[in-house]
Amino acid sequence: MASEEREQPRARQRLRVMAGHLRRPGPGTGTEPATTTTAQPALSQCPALQPAAADGAPKATGSIPRRRQEILKWNGWGYRDSKFTFNKKGQGEFTGKRYRLSGMILPALKEWMEKSFGASLEHKTTPRTTPNLDLPLSILNEECLKDLKDLNIPFSQDPEDRLIRSHGHCLHEIFALREGKVERVPDVVIWPSCHSDVVKIVQLASKHNVCIIPFGGGTSVSDALVCPTDEKRTIVSLDTSQMNRIMWIDDKNLTAHVEAGITGQDLERQLSEYGYCTGHEPDSMEFSSLGGWVATRASGMKKNIYGNIEDLVVHIKMVTPRGVVEKSCQGPRMSTGPDIYHFIMGSEGTLGVVTEVTIKIRSLPEYQKYGSIVFPDFESGVACLREVARQRCAPASIRLMDNTQFQFGHALKPQVASIFTSFLDGLKKFYITKFKGFDPNELCVTTLLFEGTREKVLQQEKHVYDIAAKFGGLAAGEDNGQRGYMLTFVIAYIRDLGMDYYIIGESFETSVPWDRVLDLCRNVKEKLVKDCKEKGVQFLPLATCRVTQTYDAGACVYFYFAFNYRGISDPLSVFEQIEASAREEILENGGSLSHHHGVGKLRKRWLKESISDVGVGMLKSVKEYVDPNNIFGNRNLL
Repeated sequence: MASEEREQPRARQRLRVMAGHLRRPGPGTGTEPATTTTAQPALSQCPALQPAAADGAPKATGSIPRRRQEILKWNGWGYRDSKFTFNKKGQGEFTGKRYRLSGMILPALKEWMEKSFGASLEHKTTPRTTPNLDLPLSILNEECLKDLKDLNIPFSQDPEDRLIRSHGHCLHEIFALREGKVERVPDVVIWPSCHSDVVKIVQLASKHNVCIIPFGGGTSVSDALVCPTDEKRTIVSLDTSQMNRIMWIDDKNLTAHVEAGITGQDLERQLSEYGYCTGHEPDSMEFSSLGGWVATRASGMKKNIYGNIEDLVVHIKMVTPRGVVEKSCQGPRMSTGPDIYHFIMGSEGTLGVVTEVTIKIRSLPEYQKYGSIVFPDFESGVACLREVARQRCAPASIRLMDNTQFQFGHALKPQVASIFTSFLDGLKKFYITKFKGFDPNELCVTTLLFEGTREKVLQQEKHVYDIAAKFGGLAAGEDNGQRGYMLTFVIAYIRDLGMDYYIIGESFETSVPWDRVLDLCRNVKEKLVKDCKEKGVQFLPLATCRVTQTYDAGACVYFYFAFNYRGISDPLSVFEQIEASAREEILENGGSLSHHHGVGKLRKRWLKESISDVGVGMLKSVKEYVDPNNIFGNRNLL
C-alpha cells in the first residue's frame, strides 16, 4: 500500500510532463502554468474562463446556475420561458425567444392532436404549478453537518434544491411531480467547484457512511437519478454543474482538458471561440453534461464524423471511495490489459464521480449543408441507409423518419407568411404525390447534414443522392433538412403539452443489426398498438420510429409512444406495462437493451439477459472492490 501511495504521485507527475502541461508553484496556490516551450504542445489558454478560482483554475461560467429552478422548469423539460401551448384562438405556438421556432404559430398542431389522440382542448388537466410539496425531512446528523460545513464547499438543504435533483425525465418522474406525489429526495445538495472538492466530499461520505448520487445535467431517461425509497442513510446529490471549465486546449494534439460538469452547449460555445468543436451533439446537448455522456456511453447525432463518446475520450479522471482512477499518459491507444476507462464509461454513477476529461477536438467545419430525401415507403428508406453505410459515405448525420413521424413533423410546421411560399409547398406536394405517385400515408423522409470542406461536402452530397435515386428517393430540399434538425432541440417540449391534455408519452431506443431493422420496427409498433387495445386504451396510440444512427453492422432505432389516457384510472401503471412489453419485443427481435440512454434502474431487470450471468458478476466484482460500502448507492445497473 505504501509503495502504491508513492507511485501514484510519480504517475501523475509523468502524465503532466508528457502532456506538456506541467505547472510550477505560483503565488499562493502552487498552480501557476509553466511557460510553454517549443518541445511542448501549444496550449491555448481560455481568457473567457478567467480569473482564477481558489484552486488556481479559471472560474466557472456555465449557463446553468446553482439554483437551476431560476431558469429551468421544475416539473417539465427545458427552459421556463419555452413551451408549446395553445393561444386564445386555439392555435398552437411555441413561446420564448431561445429557438428558431419560438414565437411562431403552428396552425396544424391542434388538428393533429385531435386526429392522432382524440384529444380536445376542452379536456385539460390541472397540474401543480409550484414546487411547494411536502417533502420528507432532511436526514443529516450533527457530526456530518459540522464536517460538511468545515469543507467550505457550498451546499443546501433547501426543499426546492433537493426536489429538482430528485428526478430525471422519465414519464413517471415528471407525471408524479405534476401530481404532487414525491417520495425520497436527496437530503443535501452540494456543489464542488473542482476535482479536489470532489475528493474531499467522497472522503467525508466514506467517513460518515453517506450515500452519494452524482448529478450532471439531470436529463436521464432511465430512472438513474431516482433516490432509492428504502435508503436510510443521508443522500447527498453531488451537483457537478459548477465544474464547467475548459482547463486547457492543446493545439498540436487537438485535445481539450475539460471539467466534467460542463454542458454540451457551453462546451461547444467555448471551444468555438478558439475555432474548435467536439462534434458531439446528443439531442439533450443543451442541458446534458460531459460527465453524464461518459457515465452513460452517450451518442450524438453527428457521430458519423466525430464518433460516439467512447471514440472521443482520451483521458478520464474519476474519484472513487478507493481513490482516484486515471491513466499515466494521454496516448491515443494503450495495450495495458482491459481498458479501465471502459469500466468507467457506462458506470452510471455507481463507482464514483467523473471530474475531468480530456477529449478530442476538431477545427470547426469549413462548410455545412442540410438536405432531405423523400422515399415512397419506409422499406426503401432503410435500404438506402443500408447502402450508404455499406459504401461508408454517410454524412455527419442521416436520419430516417417513418410516415407517422413525418406527419408529426408536419404538424409542427410554422405558419407560412408568404402566399408564394405556400404555393411552392403545394406544388412540391403535388409533384411528389400526384406526378411521382407517392402515397401521402406511406412516404417517409430522410434528413441530412453534411460537414467538411466545401469540395468534400458537395462530392459527398452527390454520392448520397445518387444512391437514394436507386431506391426511389427524391431530393426534398435544404429547408426540410434544416427544419428537421431545428425540431431536434424542441421536440422534448411537446410531452409537457400532451400531459396538459391527458396524453402521456415516452421515447425509447435500441440498436439492431441491419437485417432485423424492418422486422423490429414493424413488430414493436404493432405490439404497442395491440397492448394498448388489450389494456383498455380508448384511443389509437401514437407508435412511431426513426432510424437515427447508422453503422457498418446495424443501426439505432428510436421509438416514440404516446396515448390519450382519459377513462383509465391508473394510466402510469398501464403505460409502464406496455412499455416493458415493447422492450421485451425489442429483445426478442434482436435489438439491444439500449443504444445510448443507458440502463439505470428502469431497464436493469434485463441486464443479465443482455450481458450474461458472468458479465453481471464481473461488474459486481468491480463495484465491490471500488466501492465496498456502496457510497455510490443509486442502485443503477446492478
